[in-house]
Amino acid sequence: MADNHTVELFIEKARLAGASVRECPDLSVAVDYVCSVTDGPLALPAFSSAEHHDLTAKLQGSGCRTLTDILPSTVEQAAAGITGANFAIAETGTVVLESTAEDIRLASTLPPIHFVLLDRRKIIVDSLEANPLLRRFHQRQPTNYLAYITGPSRTADIERVLTIGVHGPKELHILLIDGYSDDPLEM
Repeated sequence: MADNHTVELFIEKARLAGASVRECPDLSVAVDYVCSVTDGPLALPAFSSAEHHDLTAKLQGSGCRTLTDILPSTVEQAAAGITGANFAIAETGTVVLESTAEDIRLASTLPPIHFVLLDRRKIIVDSLEANPLLRRFHQRQPTNYLAYITGPSRTADIERVLTIGVHGPKELHILLIDGYSDDPLEM
């Protein structure tokens, strides 16, 4: 379990990178926040903790429209995407997603807003602590894609003019949820 200092460091670094971080005592508070921030449909891929917590029903019960058939053509209609995270790295404010499944990659990269559901117990101090977690991923099954996300998408042109959200989400909202899922192999 992450200590308070590690969680506070993560929040500080994630905010410095341009992410919005909100602490939620439970999933219902997180769902209310998601529905208050976005007014269009949410791209909601299949991931284990979402199914375990019946996230689709909770979002729809709060008035959010969800897109669960995540294809490139349908995710273009999404106002936001919502995923879990396998773990987060405090020293950089980074969330890590095992994103071999195409629907997770689409939901986390194409909509203009990306919401990440993260149990605070999954926050580790630094990249060195990630090594055993990464080994566990590869022992379980081949992992073709791991996304390390630090802040909203940003790019710069040849003149070094920084632009946010051209090649990915303009906004990254990380929702720290108590008791959501502490297994780093589960998103």
